[in-house]
Amino acid sequence: MDVPISGRPKKRTTGIIGLNLLLDGGYPQGSLVMVYGTPLAGVDLAAMQFWKDGNEEGTYLMNDGDVEIGMIDATELHPEMYIPQMIGGRIVVDSLSTIIIRYGIDVALKFLRMAREEMKTRGANMIFIVYTGVHTSVEMTRIMRAADIVVEFKNDIHQSEIERTVAVLKIKDSAAPQRLLPFIITENGIEASTTSRVV
Repeated sequence: MDVPISGRPKKRTTGIIGLNLLLDGGYPQGSLVMVYGTPLAGVDLAAMQFWKDGNEEGTYLMNDGDVEIGMIDATELHPEMYIPQMIGGRIVVDSLSTIIIRYGIDVALKFLRMAREEMKTRGANMIFIVYTGVHTSVEMTRIMRAADIVVEFKNDIHQSEIERTVAVLKIKDSAAPQRLLPFIITENGIEASTTSRVV
């Protein structure tokens, strides 16, 4: 991965301004990013915004939802066939949960190892979606260990309001931010807070 004169790795925008600020610029190039939460927490929107951000080419491999224009239908593809399909610097696998259910955890982890080498070589980033409540705690632990960055999207209901937050739980070789980032879901996708509350 290229490291500029400042000594910090180059970063790729997340597609969400507030999350970029939390990550000091975005995802380090060459990293695997695990995005997880319930299907209603906004994980698919976060992946979509990452894929569509900027003028950079990317690949969206869809294996468990509606295939939209520009996406690749990966429903019938074995995970080993994903790598040759990956073009550009912004790669999304929606979802790793489906790979695990169809092929097992060991196949999914082998795929992540192969993807890591590909991302490092090209300086690309791959986001993979994992759904909570689907996998065993052992599987979740193994997936999180395989990821360079782990981002959790949560939604909690408090009386008459839905509270949504995103937390960066892991950044390989770096300290993870210590605060939750509030966000809302709009017709344009995820809008995260760009201010920090002083306590």
